[in-house]
Amino acid sequence: MTATRPPRADAVRNRRLLLAAAADEFAEHGLDASVADIARRAGVGKGTVFRHFATKDDLVAAILTDRMDALHHLGERLLASGDPAAAVREFLTAAAAQRQERDLSFLAAATESMPEVAAARDRMMATIDAVVARARDHGAIRADITGTDVFLLMCAPNYVAGYVPDAVPDLWRRYLAVILDGLSPEGAQPLPIQPPTLT
Repeated sequence: MTATRPPRADAVRNRRLLLAAAADEFAEHGLDASVADIARRAGVGKGTVFRHFATKDDLVAAILTDRMDALHHLGERLLASGDPAAAVREFLTAAAAQRQERDLSFLAAATESMPEVAAARDRMMATIDAVVARARDHGAIRADITGTDVFLLMCAPNYVAGYVPDAVPDLWRRYLAVILDGLSPEGAQPLPIQPPTLT
């Protein structure tokens, strides 16, 4: 049986360049951004784009899965940290900061009907559940908070700050702090509705 070879370094580098270039182009020009412009921005030929991604949908899906996998790997690392409350804070801060890099509204085109997107979401959700359960078990966050709650709160700081015209760049941090205070067990009142489930 032949062992699977790891991707060549130049292929890994080109994929990374393409994802960054495509995210910038889609953020600036929407999904009408051309493959030629993406390739030019990445410093590669159009053929290289199509060798990695057969369609624009595949490219958008890869951008989203790459971001979810980054959070999944962060969450795995945080599970080994000594402070469960700090782990939740760092995870939510990283998730909100990720949204600040550029306009990511184009990612709505990547749906969970795409198997790679669904798989990445499941990986990330399992890790969020583990980080939250550990914090809850240590009394570091309120006992009625679930992984789904934290997942749904990930984009909230940016969403709220987006309503303020000409907001200072770090306004999202104000609302992240409000969310983090709301997760604290000190002085917590029972939540009025059961947590949602995402299927």
